[in-house]
Amino acid sequence: MRQKNNDFQKKLIDTFRIEATERVGRLTNDLLRLEKSADPAEQAKIVESLFRETHSLKGAARAVSSSEIERLCQSLENVFSSLKQGQTAKTADLIDILHRAVDRLGLLLPGYALQREINTTDDLSTLAQRLEDLSSGVSESGSRAASPAATQGQPPHPRPPASASPPKPPETVRIATEKLDLLMRQAEQLLSMKLAGVQRSTDLQSILEELRSWKNIWADTAGQLRGLQHSTEQNGGRIRVGGNVSFQEVLDRMAASDLAMNKLEESLVSAVSSSFSDHRLLSSMVDSLLENAKQALMFPFSSLLDPFPKLVRDLARDQNKEVDFAVQGGDIEIDRRVLEALKDPLIHLIRNCVDHGMGLPDERRRKGKPPRGTIGVSVSQKDGSKIEIAVFDDGGGIDPAAVRSAAVRSGIVTESEAGALTDSEALGLIFESGVSTSPIITDVSGRGLGLAIVRERVEGFGGSVSVDSQPGRGSTFFLRVPLTMATYRAVLISVQECIFAVPSASVERVVNVHKRDIRTLENREAVTIDGEILSLARFDEVLGLVQRPETDDGEGRFPGLVLNALNKRLVFLADAVLKEQEILVKGLGPQLARVRNIGGATVLPSGKVVPILNVPDLIRSAVRLAGGVRPAPRVQEMRDARGEVSVLVVEDSITARTLVKSILTAAGYAVTTATDGVDALTRLRTSEFDIVISDVDMPRLNGFDLTAKIRSDKRLSELPIILVTALESREDRERGIEAGANAYIVKSSFDQSNLLEAIKRLV
Repeated sequence: MRQKNNDFQKKLIDTFRIEATERVGRLTNDLLRLEKSADPAEQAKIVESLFRETHSLKGAARAVSSSEIERLCQSLENVFSSLKQGQTAKTADLIDILHRAVDRLGLLLPGYALQREINTTDDLSTLAQRLEDLSSGVSESGSRAASPAATQGQPPHPRPPASASPPKPPETVRIATEKLDLLMRQAEQLLSMKLAGVQRSTDLQSILEELRSWKNIWADTAGQLRGLQHSTEQNGGRIRVGGNVSFQEVLDRMAASDLAMNKLEESLVSAVSSSFSDHRLLSSMVDSLLENAKQALMFPFSSLLDPFPKLVRDLARDQNKEVDFAVQGGDIEIDRRVLEALKDPLIHLIRNCVDHGMGLPDERRRKGKPPRGTIGVSVSQKDGSKIEIAVFDDGGGIDPAAVRSAAVRSGIVTESEAGALTDSEALGLIFESGVSTSPIITDVSGRGLGLAIVRERVEGFGGSVSVDSQPGRGSTFFLRVPLTMATYRAVLISVQECIFAVPSASVERVVNVHKRDIRTLENREAVTIDGEILSLARFDEVLGLVQRPETDDGEGRFPGLVLNALNKRLVFLADAVLKEQEILVKGLGPQLARVRNIGGATVLPSGKVVPILNVPDLIRSAVRLAGGVRPAPRVQEMRDARGEVSVLVVEDSITARTLVKSILTAAGYAVTTATDGVDALTRLRTSEFDIVISDVDMPRLNGFDLTAKIRSDKRLSELPIILVTALESREDRERGIEAGANAYIVKSSFDQSNLLEAIKRLV
């Protein structure tokens, strides 16, 4: 009985978590709508919705004895009731507190905080008390707030009249994702059976053809024996065939063999017919099951974007920017697994648009733009198997010259190579690791990793990413991704007796390149295809296989593929192009999560495991081998006499100073400490250091002034400086940039990996 009660309680809590997650999401969306709305009638409807959602969540929390959620919901309910009755006015401060309260609800739900990236340090009791004060008309300063009637000169908003019944939503059923994933895996395995069935049918057909050939041989033998019988009748019709056997006996045996072969042939004909019939039926069933399973896992793209309006709002308010978030084409459905894989890349892109793309309201006005900027996501279906996601902003755009400079500083290209790049090619460098145009490293950007992660993640599941930007007008990032991650068509090739699969979406055409048509241009092999000169590469060379003498088809021709990715077209030569077929994509597992040039694996009907090639990686590898882009060099290590990077830590708090020192010492750095800015300047004048890590708020000389003094010293002007501080406002960050800091890390979001990563980038 106790076990049954425990199981029931677990199911009840799981059900509550699902319901509460949905309700918290609706609360967040309604708050965003309320914040933007200026229509009193619409505001009244939104407040009514907020009140009902909070009341329902409170009841659900009571059912599972979640007293914290229940208490916070009660406080929220009181505020919404006060808003309904016109006793409390909608203000920016009120909306901020309501957002913090809903964020706190999210933190109280297992697994929800990570999903929404909630970051709140509000104490629950303090937050509840603030809400109670607001509901009773008391502002945060302790004075009683004016009612909307007093502040706006109009009566409180009346409750909206009852409207007609809304249309009935489509019937849905809640299914655990684990069950859906299991269903999908079963359907995918059936696809392997379908492909194996094709192989079995082909094998049977081959046996039947061999049998018919055998039958023809026996027919020829019978004719020869009859001729022999005619010539030996004068000998009494007998001939020695392993003993005295009459021709009649031989013919009788052959007739019996013919009869047996005829029966066997009939059986095989029937088996082949049945096999093909079974194959057609199995194919139909598998295709139907797989399609239904795919549809069960298809979700509207808008479901991924639910957290983004809140993310944009919080980032924009943190930087004193005004930004609207727009969505187009959110009703297009896509595989849930693709949606999950897109989550991190889209977060990186949205944060990049807010931090880099959007300017401050006054800055936008000076440039003739509305003070409120727009960041959006547009989704469109390009063909039956691909969709395109455009992440755009109407900000300042990306300066190609700044990207070239950043790439040169990072060692991605030389100055001469950077100068030879077109603006479009230069923009492509922002996806290289270590390239950032941000003047300072912060907790939001500046490390040069975000866009590199975007490219790696998107290409990891068969997609591609590119960027288009006009300085002063804005930027658009384009992500082309598959609708589903289960199956797609691929071209099978043979290279050095190995078989590889190349995704058909990246194959423009199959070609035969004649040896006499290969020429050398600027120390690179090239060939002309349809009047266009394309660089030439070889699969075995790019993949690092043991190279053997090239073999043509006997007429001086080599088979190959024209591949298109990263806005580049290259011809890759193979030993043979075998065929195109549907393949089932399998991951390589966590141990091989990132293998250069390989994007996954598939199993052929024969049971052979075949690697699936990553075409963007192939093209990058080919360009690198040809000398077009040099690999990024290792970070140059600046070491002191003991062979260690020397770090000066400036911090007036002994606790914080000890913490930072222990982190850096454990990471292998030589650490010296100073208690404030004056102490730091003294040590800088008497010793050599490779980097300075400083607090800001310190006695005698703060971190901003220390940074400015270091920059004014000719000997120390190039010394990297990281500010680690509790000051997190936009004005403080800007002051750090003006002073000359290279990185600005906020203590509230401090992570030792961020600090160590910033040091590696700067030294």
